[in-house]
Amino acid sequence: MAMKTATTMAAAGPRGLRSLFSSLSTNFPFPSQPAADQPQRPQAEPSTNLFVSGLSKRTTDEGLRECFAKFGEVIHARVVKDRASGWSKGFGFVRYSTLEEAAAGIQGMDGKFLDGWVIFAEYAKPRDSPPPSPPSYGGYRQ
Repeated sequence: MAMKTATTMAAAGPRGLRSLFSSLSTNFPFPSQPAADQPQRPQAEPSTNLFVSGLSKRTTDEGLRECFAKFGEVIHARVVKDRASGWSKGFGFVRYSTLEEAAAGIQGMDGKFLDGWVIFAEYAKPRDSPPPSPPSYGGYRQ
């Protein structure tokens, strides 16, 4: 009897968590596209400096340079690394010689694979100036 019930339920289609994640399910609770009323991330002004995110821990400065050099003259390519371990933090910067080459680099590499990971390229936002340091009262004096 239990075997007959299991066979009947399996034939009826996916149930429970399977139906939630089934590609055939039309009532998936999450929207496939972002809602139009949600604010988009602010885009940086076009510049020759690109911010590249989604890098593998194994990506090197040379690998980043070689990958982006297909789209123009790369002046500088740097993978940001952790000071303690020396491993990549997962992002870096690429600087091109012209705006046109930078735009071609974004067009050519945004959403592409590098070292087995999907990377994202966009114009880098300029660094904010650091806040002024508070005055020091007391402490060591000579």
